[in-house]
Amino acid sequence: MAKVPPRVTGAGHGIDGVIRRLRTIAAVLPPADGVAVFNRMYLTVTETVRARLGEFADPPAVAELDVLFAGRYLRAVDAVAAGRRPPACWRPLFELRADPGVHPVQFALAGMNAHIQHDLPLAVVDTCRRLGRSPARLAGDYHRINRLLAEVETTVREQLLPGPDVLERFEPLTHRIGAWSVDSAREAAWGSVRVLWELRGRPATAEAFTTALDGAVGLLGRALLLPLGLGVPPAPGHQDVQTADRLPVARSRPATVRRGPGGDQAQLECSGLPSA
Repeated sequence: MAKVPPRVTGAGHGIDGVIRRLRTIAAVLPPADGVAVFNRMYLTVTETVRARLGEFADPPAVAELDVLFAGRYLRAVDAVAAGRRPPACWRPLFELRADPGVHPVQFALAGMNAHIQHDLPLAVVDTCRRLGRSPARLAGDYHRINRLLAEVETTVREQLLPGPDVLERFEPLTHRIGAWSVDSAREAAWGSVRVLWELRGRPATAEAFTTALDGAVGLLGRALLLPLGLGVPPAPGHQDVQTADRLPVARSRPATVRRGPGGDQAQLECSGLPSA
């Protein structure tokens, strides 16, 4: 099992603590490990947020959100290192991290899918509770981050996708990843924030909603990671990923809560990915 660095997940460590942890993870994982692929991209995002905090209307709130948000990914890493199952939304990435049939860009997007559509709404609500603010007060800065993430996602796709000379052979891959976008994911996440905020006085219903969200995001992540059989040789480092690190085992519309005959029921609406 790959060595995992000490835990640095608390808000008291600030963004600098998160960046140190992400850099340490990057240093100990083989480059071709699917988790390493996502981790490199997430490190870039976090470093960019830190560098541009002054552009936000409420920098302390954005910093708090950034740390709470990162903590959910880092706890998933710690869970796997300890032999525990991570949340359902993260399981596909950790289970398939060493599969040579999965293209690196699929790992990057599957990690973003889990982190944005599941972890982000929970982190926003946690931030609002901690700071005593409503989601509406964070909405402007939340949407400013969209532009930053879109920039990073575009760069990652350009770096990881094959060049135009071989793109036709990779059509199943481009078809698959073209069905997922960071803007749609963050809009869906904001819809989940609004639902969770309305449910803050009904903990049982909120928990049911969160469980449904976790499972649905995991299903979408598994679709994003479906091996495409493109005949791509494994990148250097795949052979170094130990199987002990692997756990046994679309674009989304905002989740909604509907009232049924038996009372409030959390229901997640999620459109599937087109078939490749």
